[in-house]
Amino acid sequence: MSSDQEDCHLCKEYLRDPVSIPCGHIFCSICLKTYWDHAEHTGSYLCPQCKVTYNKRPTPRRIGGSRQSTIQRNAESFPPPPPSPDYNYAGPQDVGCDICVGKKHKAIKSCLMCLASYCEKHLKPHYESTTFKRHKLVDEIGHLDRQICPQHQKGLELFCRTDQMCICVLCTVKEHKGHDMVSAEQERSEEQQRLGATQAEIQEKIHDRLKQMEELKQAVDSLKRSAQQALQDCEKMFGDMLRSIERMHQEMTKLISSNKRSALTNAEGHMERLSHEIADLKRRDNEITQLSRTEDHIHFIQSYHMLIAQTENEELPTVSVNPYFSFGPVTKAVSEMKQHLNEFSNDELVKVAKAVNKIPFCQLDESKKRRSAKSDEAPVYKSVPVHEPQSRDDFMKYDRSGRSHRHRRVSHQL
Repeated sequence: MSSDQEDCHLCKEYLRDPVSIPCGHIFCSICLKTYWDHAEHTGSYLCPQCKVTYNKRPTPRRIGGSRQSTIQRNAESFPPPPPSPDYNYAGPQDVGCDICVGKKHKAIKSCLMCLASYCEKHLKPHYESTTFKRHKLVDEIGHLDRQICPQHQKGLELFCRTDQMCICVLCTVKEHKGHDMVSAEQERSEEQQRLGATQAEIQEKIHDRLKQMEELKQAVDSLKRSAQQALQDCEKMFGDMLRSIERMHQEMTKLISSNKRSALTNAEGHMERLSHEIADLKRRDNEITQLSRTEDHIHFIQSYHMLIAQTENEELPTVSVNPYFSFGPVTKAVSEMKQHLNEFSNDELVKVAKAVNKIPFCQLDESKKRRSAKSDEAPVYKSVPVHEPQSRDDFMKYDRSGRSHRHRRVSHQL
């Protein structure tokens, strides 16, 4: 790009309020804005000069400094440029005029007789001259070469039903002689009717699908509400069961503690009595020892008879300990309760899983599948039956696999 550029590539006039774009080319601000506004519907933006494509509309950068001053001084010495240059040029997505020389304007009509497209200026003869009176004008269409017979270079006016192709008049003489042929207009009319029937069928299918979609949405909403209610009910009932188990736990703890205290109190009473008896016996044993050492015969005889009489008349009760007393039955009862609870919960979990998995939430109609198999419609897939868990382990595996599958499905949608 020349550093002393003074003309805009679009309007061919002196630059007004010049701006540059990432590729380095400079244009009038209004020219570039109008040019890219025209390309807004295409989603891609081209540099008008080097045709570099931008997926996102760049933000032009204004040119300032001494260069701007120089351009402004140069502009002041010349008359102002036209206020609004012609931007009706054909873009990459437009149909260009076949008559325009150089940069082509947008075509507004195509002639099926001339097999050419015309802009507003070059279309005037078709309206003003009787020469073009019988020519058929249609909205601008591209690829007019498709309207010409590649063999005879004539316009395609007929349709061969035998070979299912468009032909020209000369094709009827040899290549398609004796074939079932009609005018393109008649074939279009009949196909238009079939197209209308097809469109009606498609609209009916859309209506049916929308109805099924609405029913499915309502069912999903009902399913969510039912699941939420079930979660709340289960939460409450399991809370009640946990509180019941906790209450049983407290009662069992109280029973063990009460029996322990009673047994300890009884044992401590016996131990205290035995302590007193042992102390009394030790005292008499000490008296006997002292008596045996005395030298007073009278005292010995009198004390001896009293000690012997006291010992012979005394009967001490025997304290026996039950060797079979323990809290083992309590542990056994709780263990059996736990086993029964596990077995019951396993059976109930399996029953619940079977009940929930027995009927699918939604499924495809098999009759629809058979009908679609005879046509070219997309195949209908049958859902894989769910293996019903038979034990608590199976139930836990099913629950883990279900959560994993749901996680993968959500990850895939995201």
